[in-house]
Amino acid sequence: MPKEEHPFSALASYLPQGSFNMVMHYITQYKVQLTITKSRKTILGDYRHATNHKGHRISVNGNLNSYSFLITILHELAHLFTFERYGNRVASHGKEWKNEFRNILSEFIQQKFFPEEIESALLQSQHNPAASSCADTHLMRVLNKYDIKKDNHFFVEQLPNNALFTTSDKRIFQKGPRIRTRYKCFEPATKKYYLFSAVYEVKIVEA
Repeated sequence: MPKEEHPFSALASYLPQGSFNMVMHYITQYKVQLTITKSRKTILGDYRHATNHKGHRISVNGNLNSYSFLITILHELAHLFTFERYGNRVASHGKEWKNEFRNILSEFIQQKFFPEEIESALLQSQHNPAASSCADTHLMRVLNKYDIKKDNHFFVEQLPNNALFTTSDKRIFQKGPRIRTRYKCFEPATKKYYLFSAVYEVKIVEA
């Protein structure tokens, strides 16, 4: 995956106004190697713990809106704090990580870096943070409002019933019924059904 090293001064352009100094406090304190990557479909960010040969490493997708970018950095910093306290003795997104993420997120919420609706969504999720903001459908819906809109792209839940859509790998599906938090969709090419998150972004197939 192509990566791009940025001088720390450039980091401010990816963050909400006013949040740079607080983020840099943690980046410099823990000597984090921060990498901004191109879009990755399956993850928004990544953390690699320090070893005898390398320091802490965090990568974040550079195509995120500033609020998603900040949340992702805080998510990965929480992994760093968890590793510093517990090493590899605890689950990646267990209660220890949840507590660390809750604490650092509270610091930034208190500074009013987020719009009110994002702040409200974050406060709702704080009692049990998801392993990824992508897994928190309510938060995803709110954050999506601040993305740069792409023509003809929608969440699966926004499509009409039976609409045809294509995913990033060019596969075509037909939207089916909702089953709890997901949609059962049919792939004509394989005649198989797949479950899609309600907030999975797809491109509608035009007639």
